[in-house]
Amino acid sequence: MSTHPSVEGAAFDMNGQFSPSRMAGIFVEVADTLVDEFDLIDFLNTLTSHASEVSDTAAVGLLLADQSGRLEVMAASRESARLLELFVLQNDEGPCRECHATGEIVVVDDLERTERRWPAFTRRALDSGFRSVCAIPMRHSRHTIGVLNLFNTEKASFGSETVRVVQALADVATIGLLQERAVRSSELLTEQLQGALNTRIVIEQVKGILAQQRGIGVEDAFTLLRGYCRQNGLSLTRVARAIVSEPRSHPQITQR
Repeated sequence: MSTHPSVEGAAFDMNGQFSPSRMAGIFVEVADTLVDEFDLIDFLNTLTSHASEVSDTAAVGLLLADQSGRLEVMAASRESARLLELFVLQNDEGPCRECHATGEIVVVDDLERTERRWPAFTRRALDSGFRSVCAIPMRHSRHTIGVLNLFNTEKASFGSETVRVVQALADVATIGLLQERAVRSSELLTEQLQGALNTRIVIEQVKGILAQQRGIGVEDAFTLLRGYCRQNGLSLTRVARAIVSEPRSHPQITQR
């Protein structure tokens, strides 16, 4: 297990055991998609943060399939995880591809043993400081809409209990997305997910704008944007589109 500072409300107690109250709160939040002004991008980023917390994992990336079945990065708990996921997609290899294709969990306890299986992915993962990975399907019935990828800096770091908890979290999130859209047709679902992919491009543009204007990193820029929206009860998507249209809008965050 990786080491994190002790904070009130964390998913683990002082003995390294799951905190039932915190765990219950996380599952309630992930299941609660039937709210006004539901923001898919914010929801997916919240999901990666929660998955990282409940698994005590270094980084989590989330990928969804577009209309053509191509996996696209939608959210990550850390910027380095997002970059790694992009690399995986460009090379058409890695555990996320296998997980999405089969709908089954893929656990790699030691990445040093996968160089022949995924040569490019393995080199990049090891260079990024990761030593183990776990790909967990986001699925409903037999339909897999995406993958949660967990990365850790230690070998053999994904216990069976942890994997079951994260799979349950992914299942709840997937059902919540389907329920929020009130669809059971995969065709309609992928059309709506395509809209989210387009929104993600806008988010990436805003991260770059804020990073340049504020002189900060892109990860800090997203934290700033998301915090501002939550504190003021604003839609992440609407604020992002406003800033792209007019970079000096929302001066509380666009100006130093």
